[in-house]
Amino acid sequence: MKEDNIKNAARIFLGANLIFAGISHLTFARKAFRAQVPNWVPLKKDDTVVYSGIVEIGLGCAIALAPKNYRAGVGKIAAAFFVAVFPGNIAQYTHKRSSFGLDTDAKRFIRLLFQPALVYWALKSTGDGK
Repeated sequence: MKEDNIKNAARIFLGANLIFAGISHLTFARKAFRAQVPNWVPLKKDDTVVYSGIVEIGLGCAIALAPKNYRAGVGKIAAAFFVAVFPGNIAQYTHKRSSFGLDTDAKRFIRLLFQPALVYWALKSTGDGK
């Protein structure tokens, strides 16, 4: 029972963070998120930021509110999203783009290590624990 409470708290916290990140894509951090869009993305950087923000809001709501029998699927979709946006973190590092306080190569590199943690978090907090 305690493990379920921790898992639910982790799931809801992840959902809330995704919703916050999505809102920030659309508002106060929009310019900063443009620094993470790789040059090879065929859309305008601002459009990419807006679309990814909308997806994050949707994923956050789904993770936080999905009925139990849909959570594992939603978690897999969120994990895939975190993998899909990882090239943006790599682009920020390789092109030395400063934003979100990531103003040195070391800070930008350390940020890369957090993406696998987000994938794990999405899967573990929404899956059946196996």
